[in-house]
Amino acid sequence: MNIQIFGRTKCFDTKKAQRYFKERGVKFQFIDLSQKGLSKGEYQSVKQAVGGMEQLVDPKTKDQQTYLLWKYLAKEDQEEKLLDNPQLYKTPIVRNGKNATIGYQPDVWKIWE
Repeated sequence: MNIQIFGRTKCFDTKKAQRYFKERGVKFQFIDLSQKGLSKGEYQSVKQAVGGMEQLVDPKTKDQQTYLLWKYLAKEDQEEKLLDNPQLYKTPIVRNGKNATIGYQPDVWKIWE
């Protein structure tokens, strides 16, 4: 397994995801979205695995101004805005190769093991 956890250090579900993998002795790479976003390739892989760009966006984000701007952009411009504003992502995004989940989903992660 090659686990990557994209999240924020202050996110409760991100901490739970990290604890889940630690307790099972699974090594993972943590990427703090408040410092670094998804690369274009990572974004495309995650988007395909979770069923589209809309699944990645958190409508309850603290940055409502950026979210509302994103929401009313043309579809072709939304991806660029999302890549430039990682604070809009739901967290955690847990990635294992071509598989990915959003949020705390231990039932799915068990299948990966």
